[in-house]
Amino acid sequence: MPSPVLDEIHAPPVERDDPLQKSVQDGEGDGEGEADGDGDVTMPNVTDDSSEEGEDDEEEARRIREGFIVDEDEEDEDEEEEEERRKRRKRRKKHHRRRDEEEEGLEDEDLELLEENTGASFKKNRRLTRRGRDSESPAASSSKRKTVIDESSDDDLDVDELPQVQDIQRIWDDDRRGDDEDDDGDMDMDDFIEYDDEDEGVAAMDEETREERRREKKQEQERRKKARGARPELAGIDAATWHEIYDVFGDGHEYDWALEADHEIQYDEDNVKPEMKYQDVFEPSEIKKRLLTEDDDLIRAQDIPERMQLATSSLSPSSTLSLHTQLTEQDLGGAAMWVTQRLSARKNRDYFSPDGQYQNLKGALVMAVTHALRFLFVEEFEVPYVWTHKRDYIRYFDVNDIRARQELLNLSELWRLYSLGQKYRSMIERRGAMTSLYARLGVKDLYFEEEVLPQVDSVEVVADCTDWLSMKYKDQKQSEADFQFHDDEETEVVKKRKMPSRISTYEILKKSIISKLAEGFGIQPHEIVLNFMSTNRVHFVDDQDLNPIVYAEQFSDLDPAKAQPAEELLRRARMILSTELGKDPLLRSQIRKLFQEEARISVEPTERGITKIDEHHHYFNFKYLQNKSIQDMLDSPQFLNILVAESEHLVTVSIEVPADIKSTFERRLNDAFASDSFSDAARAWNEERSRIVHDVVEQHLIPAAVKWTREYIREEVEDYLAGQCGSHLRKRIDVAPYCTGDMVPGETASVLAVSWGKGDPHKDAITLVFVDEEGRMREHTKIDNLFDSEMVDEFFDIVRRRKPSVIVVGGFSVATFKLSQLVKQRIGISTSQQEGENAWGNPTPNRETFDIPVTYVHDDVARIYQHSNRANDEFSALSPTAKYCVGLARYLQSPLNEYAALGSDITAIAFEDDEQHLVPKEKLLAAFERTLVDVVNKVGVDINRAVADSYYQHLLPFVCGLGPRKAQVLVKKIGSLGGNLVNRDQFIKGGLLTTKIFLNAASFLRISQDPDAKSFKNRRDDDMAPDSLDDTRIHPEDYELARKMATDALELDEEDIHDEHPSYVINVIIQDKENEKKLSELNLDEFAISLYEANQDQKRHTLNLIRDELIKPYAELREKFRLPSPWDVVTMLSGETHKTLRVGLIISVLVLRTKNQSVHVRLDSGIEGIIHSEFVADRIPANVGDVVVKGQTVPGVIINLKFNLEQDQFIVELSSRPSDVSDGDGDFRRVRPDDCWDRTRYDKDIEVLARKKRAEVDKTRRVVKHPNFHNFNTAQAEAYLEKQQRGDVVIRPSSKGVNHLAVTWKVDDKLYQHIDVTEPNADPTGQTTGQLIVDSTHSYADLDELIVNHVQAMARRCEELMAHEKFKRGSEDELHLFLKNFLAANPAKSMYGFTLNRKRPGHFNLCFLANKNSVVQTWPVRVAPEAYYLFDAAAVGVPELCDAFKVRHLHESQNIANAAAGAKTPFGAGVRTPARPQAGGVTPGRMSVRQVGRTPNPYSGATPYNGPNPYSGPLPGPGYLPPQTPYGYQTPSHRPPNLQPQPPVPPGMNPARAALMQQNAGTSGWGQGSGWP
Repeated sequence: MPSPVLDEIHAPPVERDDPLQKSVQDGEGDGEGEADGDGDVTMPNVTDDSSEEGEDDEEEARRIREGFIVDEDEEDEDEEEEEERRKRRKRRKKHHRRRDEEEEGLEDEDLELLEENTGASFKKNRRLTRRGRDSESPAASSSKRKTVIDESSDDDLDVDELPQVQDIQRIWDDDRRGDDEDDDGDMDMDDFIEYDDEDEGVAAMDEETREERRREKKQEQERRKKARGARPELAGIDAATWHEIYDVFGDGHEYDWALEADHEIQYDEDNVKPEMKYQDVFEPSEIKKRLLTEDDDLIRAQDIPERMQLATSSLSPSSTLSLHTQLTEQDLGGAAMWVTQRLSARKNRDYFSPDGQYQNLKGALVMAVTHALRFLFVEEFEVPYVWTHKRDYIRYFDVNDIRARQELLNLSELWRLYSLGQKYRSMIERRGAMTSLYARLGVKDLYFEEEVLPQVDSVEVVADCTDWLSMKYKDQKQSEADFQFHDDEETEVVKKRKMPSRISTYEILKKSIISKLAEGFGIQPHEIVLNFMSTNRVHFVDDQDLNPIVYAEQFSDLDPAKAQPAEELLRRARMILSTELGKDPLLRSQIRKLFQEEARISVEPTERGITKIDEHHHYFNFKYLQNKSIQDMLDSPQFLNILVAESEHLVTVSIEVPADIKSTFERRLNDAFASDSFSDAARAWNEERSRIVHDVVEQHLIPAAVKWTREYIREEVEDYLAGQCGSHLRKRIDVAPYCTGDMVPGETASVLAVSWGKGDPHKDAITLVFVDEEGRMREHTKIDNLFDSEMVDEFFDIVRRRKPSVIVVGGFSVATFKLSQLVKQRIGISTSQQEGENAWGNPTPNRETFDIPVTYVHDDVARIYQHSNRANDEFSALSPTAKYCVGLARYLQSPLNEYAALGSDITAIAFEDDEQHLVPKEKLLAAFERTLVDVVNKVGVDINRAVADSYYQHLLPFVCGLGPRKAQVLVKKIGSLGGNLVNRDQFIKGGLLTTKIFLNAASFLRISQDPDAKSFKNRRDDDMAPDSLDDTRIHPEDYELARKMATDALELDEEDIHDEHPSYVINVIIQDKENEKKLSELNLDEFAISLYEANQDQKRHTLNLIRDELIKPYAELREKFRLPSPWDVVTMLSGETHKTLRVGLIISVLVLRTKNQSVHVRLDSGIEGIIHSEFVADRIPANVGDVVVKGQTVPGVIINLKFNLEQDQFIVELSSRPSDVSDGDGDFRRVRPDDCWDRTRYDKDIEVLARKKRAEVDKTRRVVKHPNFHNFNTAQAEAYLEKQQRGDVVIRPSSKGVNHLAVTWKVDDKLYQHIDVTEPNADPTGQTTGQLIVDSTHSYADLDELIVNHVQAMARRCEELMAHEKFKRGSEDELHLFLKNFLAANPAKSMYGFTLNRKRPGHFNLCFLANKNSVVQTWPVRVAPEAYYLFDAAAVGVPELCDAFKVRHLHESQNIANAAAGAKTPFGAGVRTPARPQAGGVTPGRMSVRQVGRTPNPYSGATPYNGPNPYSGPLPGPGYLPPQTPYGYQTPSHRPPNLQPQPPVPPGMNPARAALMQQNAGTSGWGQGSGWP
C-alpha cells in the first residue's frame, strides 16, 4: 500500500531556527480576537477568519496534506492534549451560544441576503456547517510532521497537487471536494471557510464584504451541486428536477434544531472514532523496513547529512537516530588537543617527540586537526567533501613556501579523526551530565572542582567521577530527590540513574562512629591522592599520640555485649579509607595509564583445554602465552581468539603488570600516605596505613584496571580488524570497469556470462546470459553442451548477434575449468588441448573465431545475489544459475555497484576468512560503509541515470550528505519534476536539496552533458540552461575560479565573452585539443597566494582539481580491474585454500584411471591430481596398475601444486609411497606457537598427559601388606590425611608403574608432600617390598625404615623450623607485608623470616628485606632427613641455617659491590662465586606448581621428571651473570643458546621425501611448514 508520507515529506524545508519547533495549533484562541497560528495556511481569495469553522477547515486541509502522519510525541503529550481538548470544548460551547445570540440580532435584510445565497434559512445553513464539520474525523497530526510541512515550499502546499489521501473513512466523502478543476470559479472545499466571526457580527459587515461572501456561498453551492452530479446513483437528474426536489424536500436540515443536544454531544471527542493511520495497518517491522518511522521522517527533514544523524551505520537494518549535542567553536580547542594525541602512535612519534621527523610541524598538525573538526562537527561536512574540497586546510600551507606541501592528514586518518571526534563529543556530553549532577547536589567540593574536573578526559574518568560523587554525597543526592516542587519540570526531564536499593557495608560504616576512627589516620583520602600525583609532598599526616589499638579502643561500644575488639574496629576503619581511595577518579586514571603502558597478558589452559587444544588446534598458538605486552597484541586478532577460547572454558586469561612496576606504584602510594615521624606510635600507624594501601591496590585498583584493559584491547583489536576488512573491500571496489584493449578507461563492457552450475552433465545445462553496457539483461538461454553442432550453432548465434566485449565464466565446481577450456576453443583461443579435439576428446569442427577475452571474476557477490529478494524482484522468471550469471556480468562491469547493492548482506562476504567473524556486525558495516562512501564519491554519481535506473540508484545513498532516506526523497522529487535535471542550480531552486546537503553533495552528483552539443548563447538568468561545470568534480562554490582559469588559459577578455553564457569558456577549454598545454602554463601557485591574501582562502589543491577536471571532466581515477589470482579461482571453484592444500599435507584421493607411467586421481573437492610412477611405491613398478586400481582410495602426500589459469589447469602432484606417507604430516599441520611461550609449563603438561595415558593402560592396582598402605589416589590420600596429625603417612600405589610407590605425609593443614619411591627389585605379586630408594641418595630396606628415618625425620625438622621465632604462619604475601611494615618502622634495620612454601610442600621460603628501598627477596630452603639445605649448603639445625643465610647474603653483597667497582670476584681467582652450585640456578620465587597425579622426588639434585630444578642454585643478584656449566639442570632462561645448526630435514622423515619436497617448495624451508622455529 503506497503511503502518502513520502510524497508529502519531499517538500524542502525553509530555513528555520529550529526544525523541531512545534507549530502553533490552529484555533487555539478563546475567540476574543486571537490571531491565527503560524502554522495556518491562508487560502486565496478568502478573508482570513479565526472562527471555529475556519479552524476546522484549516485542520481538515492540514489532515489532507499530512495523510496518515501521526504525532511522534503523542505518548509524551497525552495529558497536554487531553487538557487542550477540554478547553476547546468549552470554547466551542461558549462560541455557539454567542453566535446564537448574534444571529438573533441580525437584521431581516441580512437574513434575506443569507437565504438568497444559501437557498435556506440562516439556521439551516448553520446546521449544514455543523454537519460538515462534525463529519470530519478528528486530526491526529504530529507536531514534528507540521514542522516538515511548514518547511515545504509553496508549491507543495497547493492542495490540488497533492495525492489523494487514502483514508478509509473518507472514501465516500466526495461531496466535500469538487472534482471539476476546469471551472475557474470553483474552489476546493478545503479553501471554504465559514463566516462566523467572534470579533464582529454579520450585521456589522459592509456591503463589499457581504457581496464577497455571497459569491463564495454561491460558488460553494454550485460545487456541491456538481459533486452530487458526479455521484453515479444520482446521474441523469437535470438542474430543473433538482430545483423541484429542493423546493419539496429542502436540503434535509430543516429539523436540525431539534438535534441541538445531540449535536453538542458530538463535540465530545472521546466518543469519536479515531482516524485510521498507517501504523494501524502495517506491522512496525514493515514500517521500519520501508523507512517510514517518525525518526526516518525527522532524518529526512533535517538539514544535516544523514550519516551524521545516525548512531550506527546506515547499512544496518537497526540504525537509530543519534541524539548528540552539536559541538561549538568553543569546544574545538580542547577537541583538537584531545584528538591529536590519540590519532596514532606514528603521529605522536613523528610530530611530538623531540627527535621526531616533523617536530617543527606539530603546530600545523594541531591547526589541521582543528580545521577538520570544524568542517566535520560545526559546519557538518562529511569526510569526502573535506578530503576533496578542503584538503588545503589539512595540509601544510605556507604562503612563503607554497611548494612545501606536507600531507598532515591522510584519508584514513581523517576517518579516524571523525571517529575520535564522535567519542570526544560523547565524552563532553557525559561530562556535562556529571557537572549537572554535581550542581544539583548543592555542595562545594574544592578537590572536585580544582583537581578532578580539569582532568576529566575520557568517559571512564566521567564514570569514575559520577560513582565517586554518588558515593561521597549520597545523602545529599537523596535529599535533593526528596524535595521536589510541583513545577520543577527540568528535574523530571533529566534521566536519572537508578540507585541501588541495598545499603553497602561502606555506607553503614560511614554513618557509624567508625568514620571518626577513620579520621584518626590523620589525612584525608583526596590529600593522599594529591601527594601521590605531586612530585613534592603537599599534605602531611597529623600523627596520633596513641597506639592504633589504644586509639581504637576509645571508639568501642560501652555495652560489653556489643563491643567489638580494637582490631576489628581498625579493620572497619581501614575498609572506609580503602574504599574511598579505591574510588578516587584520579587514582583510577593513573592505574589505567599504568596498565595501558606496562600490562602483560598471560594464558593458562583449563583442564579441559589441556586435552582439547592439541598442536593442530587453532588456539594452540596462545595456549601457554606468557607475559605478552599489550602493544604486541593490538595489530593481530589473537586477543579476540583468546576471549573466544575463554568463553568456551578452554583457557583462563590473566592481565597483570610486572612485579617491580606494581611494587613501585604501591610504594609511591604508601609514601604518600605514611608519616615521617619515628615514634613507636607513628610506626604502628604506618603499618595500618600499609595494610590500607595493599587493600586499595589489590581489591580496588587492580581489578578495575584489569577489567578496563580487557575492554580496551578488545575495542582496539576489533577496530583494527574492521579496518583490515575495509581495506580488502577497497581493493575489490576501487577499480575501474573491466576494459579490453580497444576500450577507453572508464567505459563499460558488454558481457556474456556462462555457467555450468555444479557441472553435472546429466543434470545441469549451460546457461548463457548477455548483459549490455548499462547493466541490463538483454538475453538469456540454455544449451545442453558445447560439442553438439546444434548447441554450438546456438552459442555462436548469440555471440555473433550480441558481440560481447568479454565472456566471463563461473560455476560451483571444478568442472568450470573444463567449461572455460571449451568456451575458449569455440571462440578460437588456443588451449592445452590438442588441435582438432575438444575437452571431451571429440573432433572440433572448423568454425569462425572471435577476438573476445574469456576470464574469471570473484563470484561471492553473485552467489548472494542469485538467492536474494532483489534478484527475484528483477528477474523472477530466471533460474538461480541465470541470476548468478547476471551477478557475474554486473560484477565485471562495476564491482562498486554490486557491493553497494548488497546493503547489510555485505557482511556475509568473508574478506578475512578466519578472523572476520570476531568483529561485531555493526563495526563491520561501519567500516564497509566508509569504504563505499569514499569510492562512490571518488567516482561520482550521474543523478539523471540514478533516477531512471533502479540498479544504478544503489550508489546514490553513499553520496556525501545523502543516505537511504534522503536519496529516496531526492529520487521521488526529481521524478515529480519530470525525471531529468538540466543543471545543479535546480537542486536548490527546485527545492530538491537543502543548503547543507547541497554543499555536501553537489560536486559528487554529476549532470552529464552532451559532448556533441554546440555552444549556445545564454545569459546567466536562464535557469534551464545546461552548464558544463555540472559535469565535473568542481564544486559550485568554485565555479568562478574555474571560469577565471579557463578565461586566462584561453587568453580571452571579458569583452570577448560578455554576451555568452558564464560557462561558455568552460565549453571552449574542454573541447580545445591543446587544453592540457594551455592550462599547464597557468601559474597556480601565484593564483593561490593571491586568493589567500585577498580572502584568506586556501585553494592550492582546489586549483589542481579544477585544472584536472577542465582537461578531462570526471576522468577515471581508479586502478585497472583486478582479476582474481589463481588461488582465488581455486578457492572459488573448489573451496580449497592454501591452508587445506599445501606441500607436505597428507590427503585421501580416489583413483580415476591408470596409465603406464602415472595414476590420475581426484581429491574430495573435485580437483584432479597425478601420481607419477616413481612415487606410487617404494620400488618403481613396471605397471602402476599392479599397485593401484581404478576406484581405490589411497593416501598421498602433496609434493607440488601446478597452476595454469590460461590453460584452465590446476594439478596436484602427490606421492603415495609408504615410506613418505608413514611419516605423517604432523609437523606440517602443527600450529606455530607464539614467541611469548611458556615452554616449561607446556613440557609439564605434556608429561602429565603421557602419564595419564600410561595410567589408563596400566589399570591394575598394586596391593602391599602394610598398615599404612591404602589403595588411594592423590586426592583420596589428602582427604584421608586431612583429619590426621602432622607427620602422619599414607603409602599408596604410584601411577608410574608397579616398580614405584608413592608416600604422602602431612606437612601442615592442607599441605601434603608426595614422595616418589623406587623399588628396583619389585615383587611381581606386588604384596611385599624390597630395597626402597628415594632419589639417588637415600636408600631404605623396607617401608618401616623409610617412615622412621625419612618421613618422621623430615617432620621433626619441619616442626623445629616452624617453632622458630623467625617463622611466620600465613601466606608468603603476608610475610612480605610484615617485612615492609617492620622496615617502615625501623628504616635502619634489615629483616628476614621463614614461611611454608605451599607451592612445593616440604620446603620453606626464606624471605628477607635488606633495606627500605629494596624489594623483598625469596630464597628456597629444602628439608631433608639429615639437614636443611639453603640452595645446596647444608645446615644441621635452625641456628646453623640462619647463619648460613647471613654468610651467603654477605658474600652476595660483596660480589655486587666488587662488580660495581670493577674488581674481580674473590675466593678462587675468578673461578666462581663460592657456595654457588655447578648445576646452574634459578631466580627464587619462580617455583613451579606440582601437577596433580605426579609424585615428584624432592630430594634429588635435579628437578624431578627431568625438568628444571628451581631449587638447585642460589639467587642471582643484580648484575650477576650465572656460570656456564657443562652439566646439570638449569633454568631455561639460563641455558646457553643452541649454536648447533638445525638438521636439514625434520626428524623421522624419509630423506627422499624430504629432498623432493624441498626441491618443489623452493625457498620456503621447513620452518614454514613446521609449527616450530
